[in-house]
Amino acid sequence: MATAFIEHVNLTVSDPERSAALMIALFNWHIRWRGPSQMGGHTIHVGSDTAYLALYSPSAAAVAPLAHTKGSPLNHLGIEVEDIDAVEAACRAHGLVPFNHGGYEPGRRFYVFDPDGIEFEIVSYAVPV
Repeated sequence: MATAFIEHVNLTVSDPERSAALMIALFNWHIRWRGPSQMGGHTIHVGSDTAYLALYSPSAAAVAPLAHTKGSPLNHLGIEVEDIDAVEAACRAHGLVPFNHGGYEPGRRFYVFDPDGIEFEIVSYAVPV
């Protein structure tokens, strides 16, 4: 049997356009699709040719304020990058505050919250500890 991989993750965000622009700036991703959601609202798929984040925002009439508690809906998303220093600089340039830096065999990592409070772990195995 072939190894399975995560093809996409669907996240509820307050502003899909802002979130997609941030993902493009940080990770050099591209928009794969955008349009109305099946459930009402708007979705943008942003990622690579093999995997993506579906950034969903419900219609204004159907939404209560977004409320995320760490662990709900998830603890964090791990994103592997080649140049962790460049991604950290891009995070700071976009007003994000990286934290909890660490090195461990075989790589390095830091964490950052996006404007909706979704936590990302940025990891690189390109530069050994």
